[in-house]
Amino acid sequence: MAVEIKNVGVIGSGQMGNGIAHVAALAGYNVMLNDISSDRLKSAMATINGNLSRQVSRKVITEAAHKAALERIVARESLDELADCDLVIETAVEKEDVKRKIFHDLCAILKPEAIIGSNTSSISITRLAASTDRPERFIGIHFMNPVPVMELVELVRGIATEDATFDIVRDFVTSLGKQVAVSEDFPAFIVNRILLPMINEAIYTLYEGVGNVEAIDAAMKLGAHHPMGPLELADFIGLDTCLSIMQVLHDGLSDSKYRPCPLLVKYVEAGWLGRKTQRGFYDYRGETPVPTR
Repeated sequence: MAVEIKNVGVIGSGQMGNGIAHVAALAGYNVMLNDISSDRLKSAMATINGNLSRQVSRKVITEAAHKAALERIVARESLDELADCDLVIETAVEKEDVKRKIFHDLCAILKPEAIIGSNTSSISITRLAASTDRPERFIGIHFMNPVPVMELVELVRGIATEDATFDIVRDFVTSLGKQVAVSEDFPAFIVNRILLPMINEAIYTLYEGVGNVEAIDAAMKLGAHHPMGPLELADFIGLDTCLSIMQVLHDGLSDSKYRPCPLLVKYVEAGWLGRKTQRGFYDYRGETPVPTR
């Protein structure tokens, strides 16, 4: 059953969710942004408004486009509000049991022809799809952070994903002005399979005392022309997310080269998760970030 995408649901209003809502609304889709917390939804709408304003000031979009995009986004706490959506993208925390529960509740209210996408950065699409009533209309749609800026979206087919589903979602992603990279359904897909072991190795380099935080980040920025150092980037992603992706790689591929660095585990246990908690490999509580090691 073919479906034309007009109404897009986004579950989760964090960094990824509000970014996806932003680009979908700007591209002309009606967006239903869902979260269980009204405070998070208010914060997400403020973030979207701020990011759209920034695009206006940089002359990327017009003030009229800014206003129209905001009017297309509706924020709601109840999942039932997504019943009319043609495509729903889940952006919840990177925990399989949480995602499965969301899909179970979502399938009960969603129309049969609607497509479900997951923004998971590492979990098996085939396995997530199998927990729904529509594995043939389920696909991985992995946006990069920050969504309004990053050009790439990884599309990941599960074993049951139908060609029609893939084609519709590829056209949707292209309509957002994004480039598609197609990945097979292997742990962490393409970007994170390459990026996260690099970050993990940078943490091992710190753990083993090869260099301090400043030296490691400067080495990769100035020596490899990376826009951000790997430890700075880890703080931006969230150290808990970095750890969970490394665990998925280690468990899924059973190769010791993916073993999470003990120092990464220690920082996560301390609750030092990076920018979002004000401390990670840098301390963000002052005027400028200060290395913590």
